Amino acid sequence: MVKKSLYFLTLFLSGSLLLQLPARAQKKIVSELTLVFDYSAGPANKDKPEATENAVHTIYIKGKLSRSEMTSTLFSSTVLFDANTGFAVILKEVSGQKLLIRLNPDNWSERNRMYDGIVFKNTTETKIIAGYPCIKATGQTGSGATITVYYTRDLVPENRQYDPAFRDLDGLPLEYELTNGNVRIHYKLSTISMNPVPASKFDIPNSGYREMNYEESKKMNVGG
Repeated sequence: MVKKSLYFLTLFLSGSLLLQLPARAQKKIVSELTLVFDYSAGPANKDKPEATENAVHTIYIKGKLSRSEMTSTLFSSTVLFDANTGFAVILKEVSGQKLLIRLNPDNWSERNRMYDGIVFKNTTETKIIAGYPCIKATGQTGSGATITVYYTRDLVPENRQYDPAFRDLDGLPLEYELTNGNVRIHYKLSTISMNPVPASKFDIPNSGYREMNYEESKKMNVGG
């Protein structure tokens, strides 16, 4: 009788685990991804009627390669990063000049040091973005800036280094906001695609740009 009871208990537990598997199986590791965000920047105090800066922020991920573009009517900036080597290239148009800035791994670490050690804490708030369930989490940089993010655990990029702010986040950020002093920067997802990303997106131009290293760009205040 005891053996029979244990047998049925085992079947019950096995069935319960199987019922739970579909929910857990929703997590998907993605190696190729395109994210397009609407970017806006303005005063942290929303009561102040000051002008807001708007742009489009596009991220391409292909394996360990990533490309981050920011474009508006006033400026454009592109960051190419190879997580395998740690080297990066920044393409910028500043005052009519087209600049190509090369970063070695130490330069890359220095440029993104403000994001070191961020610990995100989940809240109880959730919402659906682009059909994906998202959890709200908050974190703080070493300099005191606050990051609020809605992220989904259903999609996890294989390349966790594409955005230094979220390399330790347990999922994919689909909406986020950074508040630093009296400035608030907001990123809201516009489109998401898991179609293959053309390899040409990661080509580095070999002409048409004035090339400099990271130290030179800092002296000109254009390396950010």
